[in-house]
Amino acid sequence: MKKAYIQLVETFVPQNVLNNHDLSIEFNIPEEEVFNQTGINTRYHTSDKELASDLAVSVGEKFFKENPLVNKNEINFLLFCTSALDYVGPATACLIHEQLGLNKSCLAIDVPMGCAGFTNGLILAKALIENETAKKILFITSDMPSKVVHPKDYHLRSLFSDAAAATLISNEKGFEIGQFAFGTDGSGAPNLIIKGSGARNPIDEDWLVKYKEVGGLKIGRMEMNGLEILKFSLREIPHLFSDVLEKNKLTKSDIDYFIFHQASGIIIKYITKKLDIDSNKVLSSLADYGNTVSASIPIALSVAEKQNLIQPNSTIFIAGFGIGYSWSATIIKN
Repeated sequence: MKKAYIQLVETFVPQNVLNNHDLSIEFNIPEEEVFNQTGINTRYHTSDKELASDLAVSVGEKFFKENPLVNKNEINFLLFCTSALDYVGPATACLIHEQLGLNKSCLAIDVPMGCAGFTNGLILAKALIENETAKKILFITSDMPSKVVHPKDYHLRSLFSDAAAATLISNEKGFEIGQFAFGTDGSGAPNLIIKGSGARNPIDEDWLVKYKEVGGLKIGRMEMNGLEILKFSLREIPHLFSDVLEKNKLTKSDIDYFIFHQASGIIIKYITKKLDIDSNKVLSSLADYGNTVSASIPIALSVAEKQNLIQPNSTIFIAGFGIGYSWSATIIKN
């Protein structure tokens, strides 16, 4: 059976920056307190007409420019993961496929997921490579949470950031993708939800009037119960970690590095304590990028690689978790 590898990762962020100084002035909170509460210095925001799909195209173009040895005609699967599709139909992946100029024999599919989107998407990509349905998969994760956050919601504005990542998954050498553990608990869905964003609860005239002063929040408003999200994370991630170790026939001491979904500084800190692991083994891009939803894990991996933080022959535990509730994790080895 073929093995699946993460071969290359590229990242992209929009131009607009929201830093702690900006937030401290707007909300009258000391700059150092913003960082202490979040673990974040910098966040990126899309412009008014810039969408998650635009970030996806930009990161795809950057990917092929920075990796000229990758023949785009050999990409035979495009997976696009986001919580912000352009349309109910057609698939946004089809629109990105066209703009990137991929081969017509390439299948393009949307994966509408949030925080666990990268690891959930890896499950699909690994299966496609191993059963030889695909040889080269371009997996793009892109989100624009800033557009569904109320401007006066300090807590969410201080956490979320817009960004995209393009990951090449193939049967060629790179980070070998191990066995997965995963789960879902839909009872937690109300604790992190984008209201007014779909067919179940579409926006109406009353909604537009209510949010008129902030532009109408026309594609929805994010609401989060932060305490419940923390409790969920601390409840499920230890079990997830144990399951991944068992499925990959590893022990805790075999893990060289950890990359968690970059939810917040507090969540990563408490998970690190809960698992009783060395904080020096936890790779993070949170301070410089914020919570970029489905793009957070590949961004953290890319940053660690570029900074030469990952030694050869390393074993890395990666875990995505959050909105849904949905969670999944695996091991990658270089």
